[in-house]
Amino acid sequence: MTDQPDLHASNVVVDLREYRSSKDPLPVTFDRRELDAILWVYGRMVGEGAWRDYAIDHMRDRAVFSIFKRSGEMPLYRIEKDPKLAAKQGAYSVINQHGTILKRGHELKQVLKVFDKVLRLVET
Repeated sequence: MTDQPDLHASNVVVDLREYRSSKDPLPVTFDRRELDAILWVYGRMVGEGAWRDYAIDHMRDRAVFSIFKRSGEMPLYRIEKDPKLAAKQGAYSVINQHGTILKRGHELKQVLKVFDKVLRLVET
């Protein structure tokens, strides 16, 4: 006998619901539209010299875009997508390096507007 698989044994019917429930869930990811919006803001801030590096993490429960001033440091900001919160406060949030949620909402572009606010020193 050979160790070759039997081609006729592959004609087995599998319940799709059972198959899906037995598989590990796919990680949460950013889609192309979401990445375009995030990278547009990131590119603008890199051009201003405020940011220099980023990392993207896709986990089972959330996707995280981390923004760094230097790659060896803690992230300055994290842009998170958590689908479990979509029906509540909104799936998207921007979190600073101290863990404070700066903005949360249902629309990513609205949440990213937190980076439009620039604090400036005013002399009187």
